[in-house]
Amino acid sequence: MDLEDEKDKLDKRQIEEYKKHPMINFADSINRSTIWNFRMLTKGGCLTRVLTILIIIGVFFILWRCSL
Repeated sequence: MDLEDEKDKLDKRQIEEYKKHPMINFADSINRSTIWNFRMLTKGGCLTRVLTILIIIGVFFILWRCSL
């Protein structure tokens, strides 16, 4: 239980830090995605999720336009 409590405290502290600096969270998410940890892309605030979705849609759109 102590390990879970410590992990929860760390997660809460990290979430508070990400709320203060949302672009740091976005940069961390992108860095984690390059090592295939896509679960971390969904962890974060609304701004991070919106930016991630926009980037993914943009990549798919570019790929679709180039294949025509």
